[in-house]
Amino acid sequence: MARQYTIFVEPNPGEALYTVSVPALPGCITQGSTLEQCIERAKEAIAAWIADADAEGEPVPEEAERPQAITILVAA
Repeated sequence: MARQYTIFVEPNPGEALYTVSVPALPGCITQGSTLEQCIERAKEAIAAWIADADAEGEPVPEEAERPQAITILVAA
């Protein structure tokens, strides 16, 4: 069964890596050095997360609503 999840890709300042998280799957985090690698590793991490949940008899969350990233300007 195909599932669709949103991933967040965040650059790590001073490093040539990005951190990738999957908000709908708690603790599902990986890293990559390119966006393409991040996407591939995210797919692997999601598949492993789902396999672990299935093995433990735990429910696999579906992403009902897509998260939004909004950048705001704050005068400080």
